Formats: sequence, structure tokens, C-alpha cells
Amino acid sequence: MSDSMRIALIGQAAFGESVLNALIENSAEVGGVFCPPDQEGRPPDPIKTAAEGHGVPVHQFKRLRDAEAIQAFQRLDADLGVMAFVTDIVPEDMLQAPSRGTIQYHPSLLPKHRGPSSINWPIIQGERETGLSIFWPDANLDTGPILLQKRTEIGPDDTMGKVYFDTLFPLGVEAMIESVEMVRNGTAPRLQQDESQASYEGWCRAEHCIVDWGKPIAETYNLIRGGDPSPGAGTTHSGETLQLYSASKSEENTGADPGVVVEVADEGVRVAAPGGSLLIGRLRPQGGGKVAAHDWAASAGVSAGDRFGT
Repeated sequence: MSDSMRIALIGQAAFGESVLNALIENSAEVGGVFCPPDQEGRPPDPIKTAAEGHGVPVHQFKRLRDAEAIQAFQRLDADLGVMAFVTDIVPEDMLQAPSRGTIQYHPSLLPKHRGPSSINWPIIQGERETGLSIFWPDANLDTGPILLQKRTEIGPDDTMGKVYFDTLFPLGVEAMIESVEMVRNGTAPRLQQDESQASYEGWCRAEHCIVDWGKPIAETYNLIRGGDPSPGAGTTHSGETLQLYSASKSEENTGADPGVVVEVADEGVRVAAPGGSLLIGRLRPQGGGKVAAHDWAASAGVSAGDRFGT
């Protein structure tokens, strides 16, 4: 990759760090990195540490919309803006500052699943395919023209964490580097999104992932998979809130009512649902950390016949 194109990178966390490292490894010129401010009591953001290691200037602003942040970005005189995991609102003055525009990573096949939790929702909704988009952001949310897309299967037992870390993360870093090269050599398209196919979902939060044990087993299984590891699908036991993880599904009829604990085994706690049962391998009790479901059941005195959702 030629170093004749100056890049301004906006990003954070491990994905932003990986994109930065990949750009540097491909001999790109990164003129500056913009990332969130440090938080007291927490280590610096990985992208900041990586940028300092590469000798790339770091800029940290609480709000990218502030005039001071916009001016700092404009002073970089960048040819291309690259957005790699950005949760703040990036103003148009910043998007339009680079001479060749700005590109952004989004972990869905736009225009489907616009919004901030675009990995959770396809799994929760039972879809079998997802992917990523590199697009040219505009004034609206995830609506700009598409530069490049890559598709990937959602396996029947895949969790949100597996889809992201095993596929959308590494594939996204590769796609970002490929896209930067296409911009550099003048072959990057701007394909308008088909608004007739558009969908949008907001943040997937704990309140959106409450298990209704009366629903078909496939829906509950998708909900748990789509919330694993975050935000976690929730239920209750004797008034205590529990988040459920590492589930597996059996369609063998247990004869038990929905939500009833069928057995407590070394592998976890099996709970009946319409159409079969779910084995919960790990869970997080209220106010605690994740533990093996078997260990929680032993400490809480849970046995077959107990009920979840109470």
C-alpha cells in the first residue's frame, strides 16, 4: 500500500487497534488517531496504546461534535478518513474534511440492521446469514453509499460473540485494508443503498432479552445466543435475576412445563421449553460474575422441579 495517502483514523477498542496495526503493516501513512478520553481507574484504550507505539499522534475528545475536535481533525489535512468502531456522533464537517472522503465499518449487510447492535439482532431474529459493510457515511445513521460488502453464515449454534470474534472482526479488518487500497487506486465504488430493504434496530439491552419460557424453544435459543456474551438473556429464579450463557438445545420432549428445571447435571441446568429443552452451561447471578450453572445450582439449592421465570 502506497504511503502517498494520508489517513485520519477514528476508532476504539480491539477492533480499532487491529485496523491501525494493519494499516501500519501495509505501509499506510496514518497522520493521527482519534479515540475516546481515558477513563479513571481503567487502562488506556488499546488503540491509544498502539498509536503511541507506532509514533502516531493521538487526539482524545469527549465529543467529536465540539469545535475543538473538528479543528484538530481538519488540521491533519487527511486524504481519507477511516472509522473503525465509532460510537460517538461524527459531524459532517469531520466526515467531509478528508479530500477523498470518509469510510466506515459496519457489522451487517446494509441496508439491513442499521443501528448500534447489528450483530445481536440477526441472531435473535433467527437469520442464517449476516456480514459486514464498508460504506461512505453521510449525515444519517448507516445510510451512506456502499463501498464493499462481505457475507458470512450464522451457524445454528453460533453466539453473538462467536460471529463477531471469529468472523466479523478479522474479516472486517481485512475488508478495511482492502477498501483503503481501493480508495487509493481510484476503484472504490459508491453504491446507493436500497431503502426498500432497510431495517433499523436500537441498542440490544438487557431489557430486550428477557426470556419468555412459554415461547417456542427456537425463539428462546436464538435470544440466548444473540445476547451471549452481551447483554445476556435474562430470567429469574425465586426473585433473583439471572443472565444465561453457553446454551445448547435439545428437541426431545421432556414432558415438563415451560421454565421447569428438568435436571441439574455437570454440564449445566436443563430447562424445559415448548418443543424441547435448553441446557444452560453458564449463568451470572444478580450482582455476581459468570459461573458454571451446575455450581450456581448447588450453591442456590436448585434441583429438578424448580422453575425459572419466578
